[in-house]
Amino acid sequence: MSILERDPWRMQYFAHADCPEDLPIPTDDPDSWELYPRHRWVYNKLLVCETQGLEHAPHGVPPRSYPVFSKPIYNLRGMGAGSRVLASAKEYEEHRLPGHMWMPLLEGEHVSTDVAVVRGEPRWWRHVVGEVVGDGMFDYWTVLAAPRAEIEAYCGEWTRRHLGDYTGMLNFETIGGRIIEVHLRFSDQWPDLYGPGWIEALVELHRVGEWRFADGARRDGYSVVLFGAHGPHHRAPPAALVDEIRGRPGISSVQITFHEDKAPGMHTMPPGGFRLAVVNCWSLDAGFAAREVLSRAFHS
Repeated sequence: MSILERDPWRMQYFAHADCPEDLPIPTDDPDSWELYPRHRWVYNKLLVCETQGLEHAPHGVPPRSYPVFSKPIYNLRGMGAGSRVLASAKEYEEHRLPGHMWMPLLEGEHVSTDVAVVRGEPRWWRHVVGEVVGDGMFDYWTVLAAPRAEIEAYCGEWTRRHLGDYTGMLNFETIGGRIIEVHLRFSDQWPDLYGPGWIEALVELHRVGEWRFADGARRDGYSVVLFGAHGPHHRAPPAALVDEIRGRPGISSVQITFHEDKAPGMHTMPPGGFRLAVVNCWSLDAGFAAREVLSRAFHS
């Protein structure tokens, strides 16, 4: 199998994929950067703004008005590392950093969208929205069965115009229907919630450059997150408990999302908390109940 997964807790989604050894399929941005040199420009967030006519500049060129949103021009680690709102010229001077940029502080719904693309033409869409709890953390994500027509129209036109020779998966992050980030990959946190046969369609897309996926039975799914405190060296709960939770009705999968053999500070985590586990589920109540059991296990 050559689906390039850096997080061992997500290998469960790809363990049985019939993928040729010489067919690398990325799930993370550093691998996408290496595999798609012609299209890696999408990781330059200045260019993402420029292609949409959004006001932007690197630090050193001050904004004409505030507030603005500041972030690294390149960020292949994710988790919103180094990003913040700058509310005034004073805050801009205090947080002016090399390699960072500012852009408009967009308002509206924040959506993560996976797209299967064949020669610049979108063939499949799936949208996800998160319940924000602050400091870069999401309580849970809803993998929506419903379309988002405005996002599909806007991002579809953008893809045709700028990635006409690209075949593969794309992930867009949008706020208020405008693109804030583009990734040459899909979201590997919840592929089990896309339905049976999706991984096979993913492999086929990369193998022959066509998208074939019967998606008539899609339904809402949920990805429920458990956070702990920064600082402690957390230990995973017993494997038998994780297996018991995974077998419960309404539960699709359980991820224990850190390395026990690494220091906490070596993990990329949002500023508000240390992500301990993710429960993917078809029932939000079942996901919350599973999270509570996991929380008690971690704190014991």
